[in-house]
Amino acid sequence: MTEYTINLPGSQMPDAWYNIAADFPSAVPPPLHPGTKEPLAPSDLGAIFPDNLIEQEMSTERWISIPGEVMDAYKLWRPTPLRRAYRLEKALDTPAKIFYKNESVSPSGSHKLNTAVPQAYYNKEAGVNTLTTETGAGQWGTALSIACSMFDMHCTVYMVKVSFEQKPYRRSLIQTFGAEIVPSPSDTTDFGKAYLAKHPDSPGALGIAISEAVEVAVKSGGAIRYSLGSVLNHVMLHQTIIGEEARLQMESIDEYPDVVIGCCGGGSNLAGLSFPYARDKFNGKDITLLAVEPSACPTLTRGVYGYDFGDTGELTPLLIQYTLGHDFIPPSIHSGGLRYHGVASQIAHMVHHGYMEARALQQTKVFEAGMLFARCEGIVPAPESCHAILGAVDEAKRCRESGEAKTILFNLSGHGHFDMSSYESYLSGKLTDYDLEESLIQEATKDILQYQG
Repeated sequence: MTEYTINLPGSQMPDAWYNIAADFPSAVPPPLHPGTKEPLAPSDLGAIFPDNLIEQEMSTERWISIPGEVMDAYKLWRPTPLRRAYRLEKALDTPAKIFYKNESVSPSGSHKLNTAVPQAYYNKEAGVNTLTTETGAGQWGTALSIACSMFDMHCTVYMVKVSFEQKPYRRSLIQTFGAEIVPSPSDTTDFGKAYLAKHPDSPGALGIAISEAVEVAVKSGGAIRYSLGSVLNHVMLHQTIIGEEARLQMESIDEYPDVVIGCCGGGSNLAGLSFPYARDKFNGKDITLLAVEPSACPTLTRGVYGYDFGDTGELTPLLIQYTLGHDFIPPSIHSGGLRYHGVASQIAHMVHHGYMEARALQQTKVFEAGMLFARCEGIVPAPESCHAILGAVDEAKRCRESGEAKTILFNLSGHGHFDMSSYESYLSGKLTDYDLEESLIQEATKDILQYQG
């Protein structure tokens, strides 16, 4: 048995982000203006993002250098370990090799800080001192609150109400770093008030929280900007440090994955690990890129491919995506970070054109895999990450049945230290599986502008 951990000296940490837009065989259909439905101009985003981030959002340059100040912050936790899960392999009696990139070691406990730090930095460089955002399970809100504290900025977080109520310690952590946190839907915005008037008992959804956060930024006259933790191109860009680092680490031990797996809500951790390997797939490399999502919110596997808003209030641009409809309210499953009606355009483009596969999983099996991983590897994974673990377990079992000795790489996107109530529900038998009814999907997507390109 060789070394368990494959680490890199700080000097070998990647110093540039990889932009997949430079290598797509076909261009991703452009975002549309929410009013005119015409292709979006960079200036249309000026009310919510600073120019430097808009430039990254629209960029087709292959490599974008990481600023020195961001590199200095990254060195607080990067490079993150790449580990081989020997004990998990043994428990599964599989000939497969299972590796995982451990993003849970960041100060926020997840991969989200990889984009929170540069977003705070670029806003500060543009003269912005206040950011507003949304968060589902709380990982993104935590990350942005930490990043804003690093650059002496104020942060307001609209947290999906069901997660706000389920995760009091996540709220406390966000407040520890000086951010204000508001359960969404709330009475602090016009959209929140209007939504509560119609749905006073709403558990909330990311689309609602996004609308509230965007409204605050738009009405500030430029004093406040909006920050998003997933979906957008510049977010996918910043997260590619995960995959670029993993490539260096695997190359150092002469390994290359046959299968790359990530859980998928908006798509950021999945993109972060898989996009640096996607360029090999574009060039003919035989590699499987796999997105795993909850059966209760099956965006990629059962959603409509077309143009939809990223928020419930129809304030954001229309993005090409797989969607369950921006009015869709997901059931209150225990993977709050995956409860989103849509997905990143770049991820949708990958799936639509066959460069990436998608699979929907039941949450009891997901937690079963998370428990197995914890007992084998000593890390309690976030419920979202458990989806990637189950994806890896299923692949390893297929190898056991076929005798193939594949190399599997998955992203452990965060730890579950603030999610123990979810584990308690699983251990006590209260956690149930849920298959979304087709009629609900058809109703929520009946007005979606489907896309055939």
